[in-house]
Amino acid sequence: MSFCLVYMTASSAAEARRIGAALVEARLAACVNMIEGMTSLYRWEGRIEEGREVVVVAKTRRALVPALTAAVKAAHSYTVPCVVALPIEAGNPDFLDWIAAETRAP
Repeated sequence: MSFCLVYMTASSAAEARRIGAALVEARLAACVNMIEGMTSLYRWEGRIEEGREVVVVAKTRRALVPALTAAVKAAHSYTVPCVVALPIEAGNPDFLDWIAAETRAP
């Protein structure tokens, strides 16, 4: 079984909490971390924008990333939300077993 961290951003702490809670409740993620206070610079519709965002990191099974992505897109306020999966190459076996136990089978 392979695992990953899914990096996302949200427009506010409330949105991050709502999306994170939905992912954990649906067992699409074992845990979601929310880090407030990020400033983002990005190009959108031909202009450079700057805004405050919340970083969201979910721990999950690699096989659940498509379902997790769909859930985030359905709940997110952004037209094109950031949802990217980063593989976990190695780690504490007990922690990885916990991720497996707390997420649903795909």
